[in-house]
Amino acid sequence: MNVNAYLNFNGNCEEAFRFYQSVFGGEFSYVGRYSEMPADPNQPPMSEEAAQKIMHISLPVGESTIMGCDIMPGFAAPFVQGNSMSLSVNTQSEEEAKKVFEGLSAGGTVAMPLEKTFWNAYFGMLIDKFGVHWMVNCDLGQS
Repeated sequence: MNVNAYLNFNGNCEEAFRFYQSVFGGEFSYVGRYSEMPADPNQPPMSEEAAQKIMHISLPVGESTIMGCDIMPGFAAPFVQGNSMSLSVNTQSEEEAKKVFEGLSAGGTVAMPLEKTFWNAYFGMLIDKFGVHWMVNCDLGQS
């Protein structure tokens, strides 16, 4: 299991991560855009500009990884400068993910239930009883 920083941005995630890449070096291990999400019939279609924003990006830095996204209205709590970071826990199994998620969410608030996702992971988000934002992720491998 490992824990990494997850940064939220107000539309300039790609610019920020290109800057971090210029400082730390390395290659992005993943760049995903909102255009890759399956359409939600309960949501209006997003603009082309919004569709090109970053849904998820990862940049390995030494033994760690910094990750981030652009906050999109309706997908997460509104962006607030200075309170725009979560801790991301990456587990080795679904059972470990459940244990960590249930433990951290005790007395807190579940923002997104732990469930299988379209990007082939078991993933959930929560705010613990101390107000710390967490993401719990278990990659499920190739399907």
